[in-house]
Amino acid sequence: MITVHEAHEIIAATLTPCGPAVAAPLRQLRGRVLAEEILAEFAMPRFTNAAMDGFAVRHNEIAGTSEDAPVTLPVSQELAAGALSTEPLAPQTCARIMTGAPVPEGADTVVPFEQTSGFESDAVEFYKAPKQGANIRHAGEEVGAGALLAAAGTRVTPAEIGLLATFGVASALVRPQPRVSIITVGDELRLPGEPIEPLAIYNSNLPLLEACVEAAGAEVTQTRQLRDDREAIREALAAAIAESDVIVTAGGISTGEFDFMHETLGELGVEQKFWKVALKPGKPLYFGSTASGKLVFSLPGNPVSALVCLLEYALPALALMQGATPAPKFTATLDEPFPADRKRHRFLFGATQIEHGEIRCRISQQTDSHMLTALRGADCLIEAEASPEPLPAGSLVTCSWLPWANAF
Repeated sequence: MITVHEAHEIIAATLTPCGPAVAAPLRQLRGRVLAEEILAEFAMPRFTNAAMDGFAVRHNEIAGTSEDAPVTLPVSQELAAGALSTEPLAPQTCARIMTGAPVPEGADTVVPFEQTSGFESDAVEFYKAPKQGANIRHAGEEVGAGALLAAAGTRVTPAEIGLLATFGVASALVRPQPRVSIITVGDELRLPGEPIEPLAIYNSNLPLLEACVEAAGAEVTQTRQLRDDREAIREALAAAIAESDVIVTAGGISTGEFDFMHETLGELGVEQKFWKVALKPGKPLYFGSTASGKLVFSLPGNPVSALVCLLEYALPALALMQGATPAPKFTATLDEPFPADRKRHRFLFGATQIEHGEIRCRISQQTDSHMLTALRGADCLIEAEASPEPLPAGSLVTCSWLPWANAF
């Protein structure tokens, strides 16, 4: 049995990044990982423009104005957004200007129309003088030409999509999505919506694992629920290995009479890298690879155990295969004692809150490996090294955000 940290090292040394890069249109970039850095082809703003509807003026010509002693200037030109000013602002005049319109040469301040007599007249009274340079967005003040917009390895969120669209980027090179097959086994399992016998249970692993894999930016190519039938398992695994980059299974990997997964993987040419890790829950975790580099994560059947192993090992591997950095872990302070395990690295779901600028976490009430109700209200996975005693409240612990806590 190996340690949690050794398992991470073995997986990282075994996997290879997906490639080569492929082009994807802007509308398909969400959740994908960039394979190139994207630079600004022009400055932003592209030209100096008005930040408010109002009047462009020379500041020195309205300095000292007030409601009791307003300055009056005639309107010499009008500028709407998208209209190009071809003439400088004439001295002792103002330009009627709309938000986003280019500021004419000579003007150095925009006065909001609310601080004037308004747009109705061609002679405008100014009742207040803002600071010189007010309400003007200068060319290049946000982003300079050639600046980095998004680095290679960035997982694209709606924020990046909006930014790239601002600079006219219609497509980008991205890493291919790892193709993942998900197989669950168990005579007792039924899919949601199917009739259920008194001793059967509904399969929560299949939809849960599928949702998490898709949230990690991978493509689920097939899902299968199988009985504890050696030949059916062999056939499904062979098909999955042929068409997928990663195979995730749940159930049948322990040492029971009907646990055929381990033996069948070996028969299909999967080289075992490790089997059994000193973690709780999830000790029977199996990891292997084929000669062609296909990865196999065979998870325990208990839903919480399967999810913990997927979150801790398979999802970071999928990120690395896409050229992305796995989500960083963070430190939080325990609100209550953590029931550590004497021999194994323990994981429990929990919920965080911010108090006085400090991240604090509390443990989910349900802690058994078959109780998915532990996820109710949880936003993180809390972990602790093996310890002969519970960690007291106030201890610092390592946590990982659950994929849906930072969903985009």
